[in-house]
Amino acid sequence: MGVLFLYQTPVTMQGRNLFNFGPAFGYFFRKNDPSRKTNFNLRTMHFINKLSMAMFLVGLCVVLYRLFTR
Repeated sequence: MGVLFLYQTPVTMQGRNLFNFGPAFGYFFRKNDPSRKTNFNLRTMHFINKLSMAMFLVGLCVVLYRLFTR
């Protein structure tokens, strides 16, 4: 049996696209939308996502620091 993969057209990896951190910074530093209702579960989920991304970035910085100082 074959598997059918549906996907978008691949984006070419160009230099300007590799370091496009706009969506990531927009996720961290966006303002609250007053027209959108939130609840405790949604706020908790977003907090945990932000915390995990921040911990990953700190860990990545530590690994890179250790790599370049040895």
